[in-house]
Amino acid sequence: MVGGSDFVRSRSAAGNPRALGTGLAQGTVVVAVAVDGTVAGIITLADPIRPDAAGVLAAFRKAGIRRIVLASGDRDDVVADVGHRLQLDAAQGELDPAAKVEVVLRERAAAAVMMVGDGVNDAPALAAADVGVAMGARGSAASSEAADIVLLVDRLDRLADALFLAHRTKRIALQSVIAGIGLSVMAMAVASLGFLPPVQGALTQELIDVAVILNALRALRPIPAGGTDEHS
Repeated sequence: MVGGSDFVRSRSAAGNPRALGTGLAQGTVVVAVAVDGTVAGIITLADPIRPDAAGVLAAFRKAGIRRIVLASGDRDDVVADVGHRLQLDAAQGELDPAAKVEVVLRERAAAAVMMVGDGVNDAPALAAADVGVAMGARGSAASSEAADIVLLVDRLDRLADALFLAHRTKRIALQSVIAGIGLSVMAMAVASLGFLPPVQGALTQELIDVAVILNALRALRPIPAGGTDEHS
């Protein structure tokens, strides 16, 4: 007989699988084994945190993500342990698809929400979020169809890079728009006072356009290692 500790103990004559599981790391799942009605031992299961998880989460926060929440269908104690080790803002386990949607809607009441998932159970929550991101490399077709963005590689750091790129592109675009309009208004004011002849005014406008375009081309530069760009 193989199953949960309570299930096996209730159907076994002797032995306590919970006692056999003492001293294990928090978050470890224990599967009890009984032979001929007697507890023979346990099997321990653990899903280690990815080595790059802490770095990726730090990159998310650096990119402007203020709150990170883990919503999982795994056991609540396992999810709580992962949330504590990764210093997440909140972690909830044993959630079905409807409960994950409730988490997303609750978070949306405070701010825009980006949901990242890969399973069939994540599809409704991905659709409910402001931005749904599916892990397409290992994820299900349902999650990819429900998401707004699909990552084709199994690397969350690519999402952090995309956030940095989006912020930098928006910043450079605003700089170009403000500089272009501002310089054009100044040139028109000077021309209206008679200090800038038509031919020179046309040439000045062309120079302004070239300067704005050259500034916008900075967005094509590769993102430095670590996703930072102090000069933009």
